[in-house]
Amino acid sequence: MENAPLSHLEPRLIAHLQTIYPQLNSKELADQCLATFHLDPATESPRPHKSLWDQGDIMLITYADTLRREGEAPLETLHQFAKTSLSDAISAVHLLPFFPYSSDDGFSVMDYTTVNPSSGKWSHVTQLAQDFKVMGDLVINHCSSRSMWFENFKAGTHPGANFFYEADPTLDLSAVVRPRTSPLLREVQTKHGEKHVWCTFSHDQVDLNFERPEVLLEFLRIIRLYLEKGIRWFRLDAVAFLWKIPGTSCINLPQTHEIIRLLRLLIEHYAPESVIITETNIPNQENLTYFGNANEAHLIYNFSLPPLLINSLVTGNCSHLKQWLMSMPPAQQGTTYLNFLASHDGIGLRPTEGLLSEWELDTLINTMKRFGGKISSRTTPQGEAKPYEINISLWNALSGSAQQGPDQWQFARFLCAAGVMMSLEGVPAFYIHSLFGTENDLERVENTGQFRSINRHIWDMEDLEHALNTPTHHQKVFQSVTKLTKVRRAQPAFHPNATQYVLHMGENLFAFWRQSIDRRQSLFAVYNMTDQPQSFNLSELNLIATDTWTDLVSEQVYEDHLGKVTLMPYQFVWLANKKGRITQTK
Repeated sequence: MENAPLSHLEPRLIAHLQTIYPQLNSKELADQCLATFHLDPATESPRPHKSLWDQGDIMLITYADTLRREGEAPLETLHQFAKTSLSDAISAVHLLPFFPYSSDDGFSVMDYTTVNPSSGKWSHVTQLAQDFKVMGDLVINHCSSRSMWFENFKAGTHPGANFFYEADPTLDLSAVVRPRTSPLLREVQTKHGEKHVWCTFSHDQVDLNFERPEVLLEFLRIIRLYLEKGIRWFRLDAVAFLWKIPGTSCINLPQTHEIIRLLRLLIEHYAPESVIITETNIPNQENLTYFGNANEAHLIYNFSLPPLLINSLVTGNCSHLKQWLMSMPPAQQGTTYLNFLASHDGIGLRPTEGLLSEWELDTLINTMKRFGGKISSRTTPQGEAKPYEINISLWNALSGSAQQGPDQWQFARFLCAAGVMMSLEGVPAFYIHSLFGTENDLERVENTGQFRSINRHIWDMEDLEHALNTPTHHQKVFQSVTKLTKVRRAQPAFHPNATQYVLHMGENLFAFWRQSIDRRQSLFAVYNMTDQPQSFNLSELNLIATDTWTDLVSEQVYEDHLGKVTLMPYQFVWLANKKGRITQTK
């Protein structure tokens, strides 16, 4: 029967465990997993291919302590700001790691079960979850070298004695795909002698060993804690690197995909409204595999969007952006894309592989350097350093063109980028600094010595409130972007799974058609990607003659369906035959 529940939970769980741990007793391990999650083995599965989102869903990405007010817990400050200033603009909040940490602004977790006291308490997270959907980071590939687990590893005690991946330094590990330039292995003195532990990212971030079922069970306990605290969306950080087999690339291995399926199986049986998002900053075709057969990630990050869109806006040519969008498969019902332009990390360059030429990539990199950006590198299997990401604020990234440098179109270009992101198939996500037009924080880079700090500014709330209440570009960006989000959230044609069709209108105009799932609303999104006026004829859009067409951005009505439209530099239209109404998604 269509959309009937799948078979009972236990046999499906056993099948996953047999694939991951063929040498172990899968029935016993399944019993341990079920007991950890307090689940009945006969629990029926939720209905497959159910979309847990709609056009009203827009996500805010932020650190717990990005906004600070003296005498107040930052999580409380964030909640109050979101509630009073963003309740009409967003539906979900992605809290980047808010746990005690030793480096990497939270991604070297020391204790997965405790909220960093400098940010607040679990009660603050739970209160936030009462007003917004909350996505938490599951930093699953590695943890801090200063964690209790790693101290126990060195002492040979539990838990932790067998939690970390060790490797023989004499093995040929040249095929391992690296996101950094640091040595892969770190030498450590332990109670049992010298060991070499695996460090995909940094020597303070030691990779966990999921070959040990104890590690899996420990993370199931952590996940259940997050669920109990109100977290329902889970971001699996750096999950592509989870499983290691020396002699292979150690990325995207079958066991990694199987573990994601197992985690989803348990999480969605505990809370059927839960959502899994995989963070896999890798080439586009590899990234798409994390949908599985609609049984792995509900959402995957659209990692190719930021570099391709920024490249289009600074060159005035959308050919590569259009070609990429045409190649993207429509997501199955029950899955979709997470669209973003900026994040706590940089603009990833691996997702441009096969999409931009070396010359085009060099031009983009040099343009971003001209606008104050920094470049982080990785080591290839051949041992050479290669650009991995551009570190720059989105505001600075869009400050000019590749040909002319900084110009007067920065704001228009910035709003155009936000408009593109919000109108594409998928759920849009705004990094908090993209709501304010925060500039490069070069002082923070100097203080930390880390290029990524350039886009991790800490706002004092008095300073931010002043900036948003006086005629600054911060005020202009915030008011314009949030106004646009309210328009976007009302349109059924912007449902994350609504039909999308790319239009061919040359290299200067980026355009596509969206149609609501019930086919009642059609919407044509057309963007001028250049610093010169561009014109097109409405006859190119095949507008339904009996409908009235309105630009939802300017509210202009177009009565002449064959007329000519001229867009000023970076201007765009959302031309719709019907106006939607805002839906409440929380």
